[in-house]
Amino acid sequence: MQISAFCGQGAPGKIELGIHNVLSKEGHQSIIAWGRANAAPDSVPTIRIGNKADYYMHGLYTRMTDKCGFGSARATKDFIKKVDDWHPDLVQLHMLHGYFINLEVFFRYLAEKKIPVVWTFHDEWAITGHCPCFEMIGCNKWETGCHHCPQRSHHPTSWLRDNSEWNWKKKKELFTSLEKLTIVAPSKWMVKTVQNSFLRDYPVKLIHNGINTEVFKPTQSNVKNRIGAADKKIILGVSSTWAPSKGLADFCELSTILPEEYQIVLVGLSDQQIRTLPESMIGIRKTESQRELAELYTAAHVFVNPTYEDNYPTTNLEALACGTPVITYQTGGSVESVEESGYGAIVPKGDITALAEAVTMTPDIEHDQPLYRCDERERYQEYQNLYQQII
Repeated sequence: MQISAFCGQGAPGKIELGIHNVLSKEGHQSIIAWGRANAAPDSVPTIRIGNKADYYMHGLYTRMTDKCGFGSARATKDFIKKVDDWHPDLVQLHMLHGYFINLEVFFRYLAEKKIPVVWTFHDEWAITGHCPCFEMIGCNKWETGCHHCPQRSHHPTSWLRDNSEWNWKKKKELFTSLEKLTIVAPSKWMVKTVQNSFLRDYPVKLIHNGINTEVFKPTQSNVKNRIGAADKKIILGVSSTWAPSKGLADFCELSTILPEEYQIVLVGLSDQQIRTLPESMIGIRKTESQRELAELYTAAHVFVNPTYEDNYPTTNLEALACGTPVITYQTGGSVESVEESGYGAIVPKGDITALAEAVTMTPDIEHDQPLYRCDERERYQEYQNLYQQII
């Protein structure tokens, strides 16, 4: 049984479905429990935890108390009855900070039943008193005990109170109560992070995020003509949401110092963000077409990822698989695919001059073969192998 806020959406959702498909193909029973957003795919057996009203109540509770993960008690108790009926040999956890499950109720149940648990850390929320990511602000309170959280107004937002100290202590109490917990980290950076947290005594398994290498591969097209950049060297940026931590402001500054032969193209922007871009940049809304993304990656001179906090971004993998070098900031696990592939550059966070130099120093290449491949099917098989070892 896999459990997460979403089913089939975002990177965790895609990983859930990939794991489910591998398990089902091998003849195992598999089910996904989820708690928010749109309905799950019809082809996948699922359990909905709570309902829309419960999600909104838990969200309001979080904003009033700063206790994300401690609402939804009744919904979680109802869900536990379904877990008992299904009787899983192993529970795979993904993202739990989505206003849908009560940590105290559920983890006391897991500890009592002694069900083996695998938990993939897509972010750092499980080991902090509030935030999913702390690298951008350089906060290390999570190592010894959170308090006076500097990101209280960030997701999961609290309007009134700072309960980060209580949250950290309660999470530590609940999560360390499990006898059979294995943590999966998508990056070497996350492995080290977990080993510095209150979960340091549990085994940590490195399983990288993967991508569909049948889609993300060198894909020739006329996309440069379509977007009006036929005679330019494209500097590509891609993100599902362009939060400040993704480096949108850095791209805008970079556009002012690059030579005219370069064209910055950003994918995944909102209409408002597109309207406020400098005239020299090209903004594209989020696309659901993976082929279109592969065409853009292939057409780019270089992929730039000026992220200030990241685990093991799949955008880097997609670019490299399409034959395009990657330039990224020295951030979390974002550097690892660049180091492993040997194609691209790593520059200090926020150093726009170094970013521009790395762009102009990147040589022209043919983009006719992958520079690095991290196939998602191999990663899902690693999960299945891990489950079999644990069970």
